[in-house]
Amino acid sequence: MPTATATLDRSSVEQMVRKVLRDTLTGEVSRLVRPTSSSAGPNPLVVNVSARHAHVSPADLEVLFGPGAQLSKLKDLYQPGEFASEQQVNLIGPRNRMIPGIRILGPCRNFTQVELSYTDGIFMGIDLPLRVSGNIEGTPGCVLVGPAGALTMTKGVIRAARHVHMGPADLAHFGVKDGDMMKLKITGPCGLTFDSIRVREHPKVKLEVHIDTDEGNACHLQSATNIELIKP
Repeated sequence: MPTATATLDRSSVEQMVRKVLRDTLTGEVSRLVRPTSSSAGPNPLVVNVSARHAHVSPADLEVLFGPGAQLSKLKDLYQPGEFASEQQVNLIGPRNRMIPGIRILGPCRNFTQVELSYTDGIFMGIDLPLRVSGNIEGTPGCVLVGPAGALTMTKGVIRAARHVHMGPADLAHFGVKDGDMMKLKITGPCGLTFDSIRVREHPKVKLEVHIDTDEGNACHLQSATNIELIKP
């Protein structure tokens, strides 16, 4: 008996491909890890693995989502007042490759910036500069596509330099100041030590290290048994 064969038109195939890409490339905004810490201090030390994401200005948000658009909260992030929004955009790079579903973090900022990993940059054909967040002069751009329009960025695509957020009590405990560099020692099956952890001071932040997905995967952070901040 002959077997019936379903015929898929081009539109159906494209929808299936987009779904696979979305499921594969769109992950959580962050993965918070709290193994035992040797950095005993006034506040607990956590390491946050940040997935690719975007920050947008109010004006650019309206380009992407329409006049009067505002970010709506999906979930709170670790730092007070910061959140992952429900809004997502698609990123188009110079090779016309796309990363769908890049989540926007809130609240809005006075500049638009996209943070990717080096692996993302290789896939997209973007030579990512390593920058402190907000330092976007001379960086490459891309196209962001939202439901209401497309935004052509002439700059603002970076790999964010790994860093640690500290308040006054943490600065005093570790004996460091804003802009100093520290080391992050990860102990575990794939343990390693990261150099050049930049100290970023703010009076109202929680103690938190930010690394990206490439770095989190390199040390298999979820299997870490101990984390420690070290002053060189």
